[in-house]
Amino acid sequence: MLEGRFFFGFGFDIHPLKEGRKLYLGGVEIPYSQGAYGHSDGDVLLHALIDAGLSAGGFPDIGTLFPDSDPQFKDIRSSLLLQKTLKLLLSKNLKFYQVDLTLVLDAPPIAPFYSQIKENLGSLLGLSPEKIGLKARRGEGILFSQDKPAIMCFALVVLEKLDFSDTL
Repeated sequence: MLEGRFFFGFGFDIHPLKEGRKLYLGGVEIPYSQGAYGHSDGDVLLHALIDAGLSAGGFPDIGTLFPDSDPQFKDIRSSLLLQKTLKLLLSKNLKFYQVDLTLVLDAPPIAPFYSQIKENLGSLLGLSPEKIGLKARRGEGILFSQDKPAIMCFALVVLEKLDFSDTL
C-alpha cells in the first residue's frame, strides 16, 4: 500500500573552514571566526539536504545541477539552490516529508542554534519541527585538526508523493 508513496535519499557534504568567511548552517548565519569555504556560501547542511532530496527524487547530484564551474552559482546562498531543488521535486509531485541531519565539527558549538536552524528549515521545506531531526557531533580531533578545520553534514530525507491516489 505504501509502495510509490515515499522516496528515500542520502546526502553528504564537507567543506574546510576559513577565516574571513561567514558560517551558514541551514540558512542561518552562525557567529564564528571562520566560515565554510566553497563556491557558494558553503552551507554544508543545505548542500547535504539538497543532495539527499535530489537523490530521492531521481535527479542528478548537486554538483551536476549547480556546478562550481558555473559563475551564476558563485557565492550564491544555498537557500536559493534549495528553492530550485524544491521546484524540481515539485515537477515530479514530490515534497519533503521528513529530514534527519547530522553535523560533524569541532567548533563552534551548534546546540544553541538548533531551534533557529530547525525553524528556518521548517519554513524553507514546509515542515513542522518534529519532522526535522538535527544533531551535531564533534570530530574529537580524529577527523579534523586545528591546522585543517572543517565541517561536514550527513542528511537522510523522506520525500512524499503529493497525489498518492494516482499510484494506487
